[in-house]
Amino acid sequence: MRIGFLGFGEAARAFCDSLVPQAIGFTAYDILLGEEAGAEAMRAAMLERNVTIAETPAGLRDADWIVSAVTADQSLIAARSLLPHLVQGQVLVDLNSVSPRRKRETASEVEAAGAVYLDMAVMAPVHPHGHRTPVLLAGEEVDRLAEEMAGLGFNGRVVGDRPGAATAVKMVRSLFVKGLEAITVEALLAAEASGCFDEILASLSTSYPGLDLPKMAPYQFERTLRHGARRAAEMRESAATLDALGLRGGLAAETAEIQQRMGVAGKAVNPDEPSLRELVRTVLAARLAEAG
Repeated sequence: MRIGFLGFGEAARAFCDSLVPQAIGFTAYDILLGEEAGAEAMRAAMLERNVTIAETPAGLRDADWIVSAVTADQSLIAARSLLPHLVQGQVLVDLNSVSPRRKRETASEVEAAGAVYLDMAVMAPVHPHGHRTPVLLAGEEVDRLAEEMAGLGFNGRVVGDRPGAATAVKMVRSLFVKGLEAITVEALLAAEASGCFDEILASLSTSYPGLDLPKMAPYQFERTLRHGARRAAEMRESAATLDALGLRGGLAAETAEIQQRMGVAGKAVNPDEPSLRELVRTVLAARLAEAG
């Protein structure tokens, strides 16, 4: 069996690493291969995993499954780059964090090209479990594919036979998870800027002891600083999901803005500051400097 990766970032590499014992062959294409700034590091990441490098999307045509793992804003563009090269019966596994409407649109075009489409939603960080990370699955041939994936050790659960059913769960859940991150970092940054950090941290810790804020907050800061740009793209898709339901996507959209700003700050900040207070102070300085 050969698995192809369209996009070879964190998720694809984690899946690749954990699938190695299955004696699967791998091929990967990433848009960074054509960009001077990121090509060398991308090639190195592929070569150290014995992944065959595809110089264009056409190089994935021999894969049985193609796992699409790109940024949310590029998911449809990436899929369309594959359309002329898809073969009958080939499977596109779309694990991108996008709206149900986007996945249904992608599925329609992929299936019109003769391939099979699977909506996959990754429901936890991909490290340390790789392809064994819990995922939700949906699509017209989901039962067959879920059985094949289980044979490879995937931890999948079928939630529907229509593309979009899996990502709907992810998008709504992300409103809470990424929103909680945004609320946490903004509240503590505001507390530091207002000179009441200790008071706010103590008050919130007393009111919400189950959150264990002194332990949770550094993790929330670390995730937004490292992955803010990617989370922002995901939250824009969450906003589109809510708008399509006739609800208000404004909360998700604002969460996206906060995640984006934290991602920018992360370029100038060490997320592993020795204490929460020092991390908050460093991030606040970076955020204020970025705001001008």
